[in-house]
Amino acid sequence: MTPPRLLAAGVMLAAIASPAAADRLPDLPALDLSQADTSVIGVSSGGYMATQLAVAWPERFSGLAVLGAGPWSCAQGTLRRALGQCMTTRLGPPDLAELEQRLAGYRELDRVGSAEALSGLRAFVWHGSVDETVAPALGAALAEQLGTWLEAPDEQLRFVESEGIGHGWPIGHRDTPPPATELGDCRQGGGTHLLSCGLEIADEAMNWLHGGAQGEEGTGELIHFDQRDFAVKGLDDSGYLFVPDACHEGGCELTVALHGCAMGAEQIGELFVRHSGLNEWAAANDRVVLYPQAETSLANPQGCWDWWGFAESTWQLDPLHDSRDGTQVRALMGMIDRLQEAATPR
Repeated sequence: MTPPRLLAAGVMLAAIASPAAADRLPDLPALDLSQADTSVIGVSSGGYMATQLAVAWPERFSGLAVLGAGPWSCAQGTLRRALGQCMTTRLGPPDLAELEQRLAGYRELDRVGSAEALSGLRAFVWHGSVDETVAPALGAALAEQLGTWLEAPDEQLRFVESEGIGHGWPIGHRDTPPPATELGDCRQGGGTHLLSCGLEIADEAMNWLHGGAQGEEGTGELIHFDQRDFAVKGLDDSGYLFVPDACHEGGCELTVALHGCAMGAEQIGELFVRHSGLNEWAAANDRVVLYPQAETSLANPQGCWDWWGFAESTWQLDPLHDSRDGTQVRALMGMIDRLQEAATPR
């Protein structure tokens, strides 16, 4: 048996010799991105978080796309509501009038953006008609909620319910699709939640938010970056960033893409960040895509984004996860700020 002192010395030498420091991932870069046309798209818990971001900071976003999720602040800080009114509706549908009162209270305290800023948003809401994880009625409720906020909902809002599709992110037939074994069933969902449906939902959403593809096919780089500069409860140590070749010198716009529960890199590797369809659209339209990553934990075993309050202080009776004071909201906005900063000259 190795003597304790020699064992300790061996551990220290191994740490010194470890290449971990040399292999540290790059930091999220400052790319001097435009602030004029920023959008956020999310699925499932990422859809709930996308709406939280857009409501908290509507002056910072021009477009919102939500797949397979329900109304803003649906859970109101409780897991019971999250499970019983915002995934199923066994406790009844969410009360939109009650949620409007919550929004008004936040607005009085400057915890969300102004009604005027929110009214200018362009929005896309999608749900599968046979979604058994988040009831389709909740997507319709989100569309109804958004319709009361937007200045011209008939022109700014598109709501799509696709027949025969379950819970997840539908993809079509790209030139480099993921292996069929890595795809979820279109109707039943499951697996990676990338659904083999012959529907490129990324194209449909992005075309609605940003006026359709303007360029030819392009190329870009997927960067795996160190996310620890933005560390808060529930965030993983690393994230991903897709940068088209034309965007390294600044001036491009940004889309934030938020994965759903059980869809982070910790669980399905790089399948979502490579095969969502967003990168191809972004490369053709000079748009950077940020893929922040959530992590699993005892409180959050599926690696969801915080849409019910688990990441806030345990003593808070009314978590502020759905406001500007939410810890994950602040972290995500910090990433956006970094990408929109001008690079420091070397």
